[in-house]
Amino acid sequence: MQEILAEPFGSFPNVLRDWARQQPDTLALVDGHRQATWAQLDEKLERLAARLIETGLERGQSVAILGYSSVNYALVFLAAVRAGGVAAPLTTSASPDQLAGMAKDSGARHLFIDEAKADELGPDFMADLIRVPLEQVSSWMAPAGTAAPPFEPEPSDPFNIIYSSGTTGIPKGIVHSHQMRWRQFGSTALSYLEAGLPVRSLASTPLYSNTTMVAFLPPLMAGGTVRIMGKFDAAKWLGHAQADVATVTMLVPVQYQRLMDFPAFDDFDLSSMALKYCTSAPFSAELKSEVLRRMPGGLIEIYSMTEGGVVCLLSCHEFPDKLHTVGRPAPGSELKVLDDDDKPVPAGTPGNLIGRSMTMMSGYKNRPDKTAEAQWADPETGEVWMRMGDIGRVDEDGFVELVGRAKDMIISGGFNIYPSDLEAELEKEDDVVEAAVVGIPSKQWGETPVGFAVVKQGGRSCDEICGSVNARLGKTQRLSVLHPIDEMPRSHIGKLLKTDLREKAEKLG
Repeated sequence: MQEILAEPFGSFPNVLRDWARQQPDTLALVDGHRQATWAQLDEKLERLAARLIETGLERGQSVAILGYSSVNYALVFLAAVRAGGVAAPLTTSASPDQLAGMAKDSGARHLFIDEAKADELGPDFMADLIRVPLEQVSSWMAPAGTAAPPFEPEPSDPFNIIYSSGTTGIPKGIVHSHQMRWRQFGSTALSYLEAGLPVRSLASTPLYSNTTMVAFLPPLMAGGTVRIMGKFDAAKWLGHAQADVATVTMLVPVQYQRLMDFPAFDDFDLSSMALKYCTSAPFSAELKSEVLRRMPGGLIEIYSMTEGGVVCLLSCHEFPDKLHTVGRPAPGSELKVLDDDDKPVPAGTPGNLIGRSMTMMSGYKNRPDKTAEAQWADPETGEVWMRMGDIGRVDEDGFVELVGRAKDMIISGGFNIYPSDLEAELEKEDDVVEAAVVGIPSKQWGETPVGFAVVKQGGRSCDEICGSVNARLGKTQRLSVLHPIDEMPRSHIGKLLKTDLREKAEKLG
């Protein structure tokens, strides 16, 4: 299998079939209610793929999936790819209008939906599609012994569509090709096999998130076992990690924080955990340090976008003095730092990050205009790079430090203010658990920075904290006000929703 995974391109469905022949009785997928051995996985994928094609699925057509993570959800995702279709998982937190818009945009003929979402949305929701309850996948698939027609992917064939989050309109569909996924995850699977790592993965973020793919697809390509969790719960995660003797996981920063805060964390045996990943949201140096100190195994932070662009990796256990960064560009990735006129900035100067790699999206589904906006073409070579949407700087060792989101930068009185700088100062205060800063319109300054803080019980007032922090800041950086907040608004994968904070700040005045 190592020889196959080392090839520049190959068939993901064929890799799964080969593993099923090599280890039929090994567990492949498990959740709180169901499980499937590799032999059962192979059989179910064939029968599901056959039924999809029988009911009209065409090559390159999407299969929409809507519900909470489960073995059946994973089976539909994998069967869509096996059939030559495209897995199109839909975000459960989206509005009904957004969900309908995503399904229409994807071109799906089929919708697999769990009973909870079906009850919530009603029987008329997407009634023009072939609706299949996720709980009834086994009875819907083709009869036992049925095999789907052969499918050999071309590199440019679409593999999946991941719909972006954090937007008020219809999310954009990010298309990933078979070639992109093979390059991205085949090498990861190969590294597991070369290291002799028994792969037992714990996937605890939603299967509709690109984040989760790291804990889902490479472990399967390596012939491992994947436990699929539903809603994250620290106690359940720790119980699964211990009982499964888990070796690999992917968590977002807010999940690491909840584990660190769990009173009984140290009572669990996590000694089997060889490799932990983190991505999708800012991961503070303090939290990285605590995770390194208290959780066994390596810790790797991944910085990139669902769309692709540069991929930066930080092996936190190897570079404990670089925890304030997101690491260096991975092999095959390139990074540039440009000013607002798309000109290179001097070394160490903050600027707009752009990047490219071998793992970039094919484009946004049906949105060539938005695809063009997301890209930057080198005027000399014509090479296409992705705009990362972040402001960052590169230190003398090549490590990338993020300063903030480009759209979050505050321009006050003609001066650039980076929210991350102010947030770091706020979090130096012993009273502050977490802080966030946004800019709101100001008649006098154009924009002015406003802070929010989760304050420890018994801590000082926000006015006192604000005064302490402002005393350390330059006049152009000072916070106009600091508001208390019980909990920061976050997306389903832990991203801070600054749009919500900005709206709240404007209402508070």
